Amino acid sequence: MEEYKMNEELSVNSPIDASEFEHIGQDLGSLNEIVRPSTSFWKDAFGRIKRDKVAITLVCTLAVIAVLAIIVPMVSPYNMAEQHLQHTNQGMFFSDATCLHIFGTDNLGRDIFVRIFEGARVSLFIAFAAVIANCFIGIVYGGISGYFGGTIDNIMMRIVEIINGIPYLLIVILLMMVLPRGTMTIITALVAVGWVGMARLVRGEVMRLKEQEFVISARTMGASATRIISKHLVPNILSIVVVNLTLSIPSAIFNEAFLSFIGLGVPIPLASWGTLANEGVVVFQTQPIQLIIPAFFISITMLSFNLLGDKLRDAFDPKLRR
Repeated sequence: MEEYKMNEELSVNSPIDASEFEHIGQDLGSLNEIVRPSTSFWKDAFGRIKRDKVAITLVCTLAVIAVLAIIVPMVSPYNMAEQHLQHTNQGMFFSDATCLHIFGTDNLGRDIFVRIFEGARVSLFIAFAAVIANCFIGIVYGGISGYFGGTIDNIMMRIVEIINGIPYLLIVILLMMVLPRGTMTIITALVAVGWVGMARLVRGEVMRLKEQEFVISARTMGASATRIISKHLVPNILSIVVVNLTLSIPSAIFNEAFLSFIGLGVPIPLASWGTLANEGVVVFQTQPIQLIIPAFFISITMLSFNLLGDKLRDAFDPKLRR
């Protein structure tokens, strides 16, 4: 024990020999080396999406549904309204003298496979048209309200609160009962109140960004309010808008399906997933597949858009960048 203490004292008190060290100097090459390559925000975000197998699977699923919705009604030997009363309520993979009915036929002998993808055309068109219109109105309305603030913001936000205080589907149903039935009527009803959420989101982001240095600099240099909103504020909120846009599409699909299910959807002979589900309920006890098939496509499309929206939100979050 005493020997250990003596060795420790000698090691502490003994001077350091400078010859044991070697002077290397600065490595200028490593100082100037870029450890991580420079990349833009959008390139980095979409690069992470491409590396995410789940996101790619969701995109492929939605792409397949969209492509089939375009191709199947064009190449099928039957159209959605063609009736074959001698082959009513047939099961899946029923084959007659001319063609194979993959999903069978309904109570009027119409091919369900063609009607499903014709309904996909209608449902997806209504959803995308309504969401894009809501996005445009919400960006313009929220951008003006958030940028100018003050009295203008108070008046515009009180209007939003009044609209938001009335149940969404109640307004849509009332408009559908007043206006003539049709695809454009459904889009108009969904757009009438669907822009409120986007407007509030954009307003909050614009109010946060308008005090940033780049906006103050543009204002000091004499840029107009229109240019500041369109060139400086809107591009910086596009990531949030894209995510919200993706998450709004399932809601629009569900609302269209609900309106069609209760009889306020597209008129006959047009078909949507909601009208097909409504027809399937009537024969559910004897032909459950006629309800299960449209319900499956509604569910898988809504689930894909919801999960894709979550993936986009993670990809656009700079805090998650590695």
